[in-house]
Amino acid sequence: MTKKEIVRTISEEIGLTQLKTKEIVQKTFDAIVRTLVDERRIELRNFGVFEVKRRASRKARNPRTGDKVFVPEKYVVTFKPGKEMDKRVRELERQAAARAKTASPDVSETVETQTTYDSAVRDP
Repeated sequence: MTKKEIVRTISEEIGLTQLKTKEIVQKTFDAIVRTLVDERRIELRNFGVFEVKRRASRKARNPRTGDKVFVPEKYVVTFKPGKEMDKRVRELERQAAARAKTASPDVSETVETQTTYDSAVRDP
């Protein structure tokens, strides 16, 4: 989903113009970024926590040449989903597993069918 799609969805749900909704969405994103830069952490209840973490410098190896290279320290944004988001994503996993189980035939049925076919071919 893109920012444009988010704007369209929210606009339709609350009855604001897409232009006004886009401004609100952009200001929300700007506030999140500003808070991350200033405070290095923002917690959005029932959604998750964004946090700026420092990655230490390290020695690495160029996979193409095998040469050793120095990777300088850098700052990265991490995200840890909140309980509600995590719960809903786990539900997706459970649903996918249930669909996969009903979509694939039982292994014992497959073996039994193959055995019956093999017997019929060998013993006309």
